[in-house]
Amino acid sequence: MVREKLVLKKKIKMMIKKMMYTIIIFLLGMIAVKEKPELKDSINNFVYKDSPNYLYVRKIYNKYFGKFTFDKKETQAVFSEKIKYSKKDNYKNGVMLSVDSNYMVPVIESGIIIYLENNKVIISQVNGINTEYSNINASNYKLYDYVEKGKLLGEVDGNKLYLSFEKEGKYLDYKKYI
Repeated sequence: MVREKLVLKKKIKMMIKKMMYTIIIFLLGMIAVKEKPELKDSINNFVYKDSPNYLYVRKIYNKYFGKFTFDKKETQAVFSEKIKYSKKDNYKNGVMLSVDSNYMVPVIESGIIIYLENNKVIISQVNGINTEYSNINASNYKLYDYVEKGKLLGEVDGNKLYLSFEKEGKYLDYKKYI
């Protein structure tokens, strides 16, 4: 019992330290932006236009601050499947899949949504690949939401789903991923 209390106390102290470090870094960033307004434009371009590599940011955070986790309770999956289609055709830099009308699209690989507009979603996946889903209604998500592999991303508008896979500015062969 005493040992459990000590472990819990240690976890709480570590969590408070991590939060304090994060707050300090944030405040230093805010001070820097206040002192140099051109830095604000650089940050906006980096975050909103250049699509930063969130895996790299996550790796650095974990290296210096440790993993920020909560105790996970056992959950039961509601939706988990792979993409099912009846026909596939090459289309621009990717593939056009013929699917059932209003098909519910699963996430191919976990990642962060970096683009979400006009029936198009781009996910920066944990494997470093950006996957673009087009002709999809993903209204349940917001920009920068984390999505897990196999979970419901959205519903196809009609019966065509367009996918493309890109890494470091080069389009990849879709056959490896669907």
